[in-house]
Amino acid sequence: MKENILKATDLKTTKSRLAILKVLEKSSVPMTAEDIYSIVVTDVHLSLSTAYRTLGTLSDKGILLKNLSQDGKTYYQINNHQHKHQLVCTLCSKTVPIDECPLTNMEEYLIRKTGFAITGHSLEFLGICPKCTENMKE
Repeated sequence: MKENILKATDLKTTKSRLAILKVLEKSSVPMTAEDIYSIVVTDVHLSLSTAYRTLGTLSDKGILLKNLSQDGKTYYQINNHQHKHQLVCTLCSKTVPIDECPLTNMEEYLIRKTGFAITGHSLEFLGICPKCTENMKE
């Protein structure tokens, strides 16, 4: 499957691209370049700069979604053409996916009102997870 995605976007199939896609396919949450690199480097010899370039290329081709978060880090995830929403703890960075889209009605309203062809959106709620809240009480 990963090879087909690369071919469809006129990209060569390389070990680093395949390894990065494999890591992101297994992840249920978006990951930083450093997190991806730390996993990939155990199987494929590449530098961190190569990982960044590869992530950039895959994002530019629409294979990955790239999102700059409130914590100042860039997160990557597979673009399965289904947007994702999440809760993020501002203390420990724990991420909890939100399964349903709370913006569907708003998106439909905006399309009708503005005529825009909305191609996607992202939503991130920031807060403190129950574990960190409990730790703050101690």
